[in-house]
Amino acid sequence: MATVTLTKDNFEEIVSGNGTVLVDFWASWCGPCRMFGPIFEASSEQHPDLVFAKVDTEAEQELAGSFGIMSIPTLMVFREQVLLYSEAGALPADALEQLITQVEGLDMAAVHAEVEAQQAAAEVGERTTA
Repeated sequence: MATVTLTKDNFEEIVSGNGTVLVDFWASWCGPCRMFGPIFEASSEQHPDLVFAKVDTEAEQELAGSFGIMSIPTLMVFREQVLLYSEAGALPADALEQLITQVEGLDMAAVHAEVEAQQAAAEVGERTTA
């Protein structure tokens, strides 16, 4: 599967409408981005069941800013709308494959329960400090 171009207009739809989404924040002038691009593309061909998406940080500055992107390339991985991974730097192919294996192997029921517990704790904290 070819990579999908993400914009502020389709980001939410793509992430919420698919199980696992890998997002590469990049720019054409970025040397490490140009090195990681073919690795990301090759992985998309090996994993047609996953969505591989790219955000051009030059064209989508607002979207990149909303995620606090400070260095590129930055790779984010969402599964069932939960951000599971966010790191700057180009990954070698074997590291990207290991990351995909780890993300696909997660018990998402446990992850969702943990997210809910953290949100509940944050809400309690907000009420006690207000």
